[in-house]
Amino acid sequence: MIEKINIEKEFSGIDMQAVNLKNHEFDCCVFKDCNFSNSDFSGTEFRECSFQNCNLSMIKLHDTSLKDTTFEYCKMLGINFQIVNNFLLAFSFNHCILNLSSFYKLEIEGTSFVSCEMNDVDFVSANLSKSNFDNCNLQGAVFSQTNLSKADLSSSFNFNINPADNNIKKSKFSSYNLHGLLAHLDIEII
Repeated sequence: MIEKINIEKEFSGIDMQAVNLKNHEFDCCVFKDCNFSNSDFSGTEFRECSFQNCNLSMIKLHDTSLKDTTFEYCKMLGINFQIVNNFLLAFSFNHCILNLSSFYKLEIEGTSFVSCEMNDVDFVSANLSKSNFDNCNLQGAVFSQTNLSKADLSSSFNFNINPADNNIKKSKFSSYNLHGLLAHLDIEII
């Protein structure tokens, strides 16, 4: 069983899907090869924690604190990040599958997404300024009233971002993915 307060612990290979982990504290902890799918992390605080190769699909994050938390090679389908605790919210994603997740209205300036699959992700009204989308698949991701100023999307693909509906001032795009900025015009690019 996981204690209520955990400091500098490593959890490896545990299968705790659909369990209640409400109101726990994890400080500088590492989670490797764990299955937490459908678990409830409501009210839990993660400070400087790392999740590596974990299944976190459909976890509940109501009022969960994610402070300097990293996710690497994690499966994170259908997560509603919009209900996390916004105080000192900071996380990064590396080689994660975030399909069908929501970052609606989150203030997550400077977030790093590296080689992530982000199909049908909701970024509506989110602040993603100065964020890095490095080699991300953004097929079906929804950007509307999203702040992408100074964001780097130069190596990402399959996105559809309407410049008239989003702030893309000083954002980086490459010449090969510019069609993602023009799709709303219904023109043919040759």
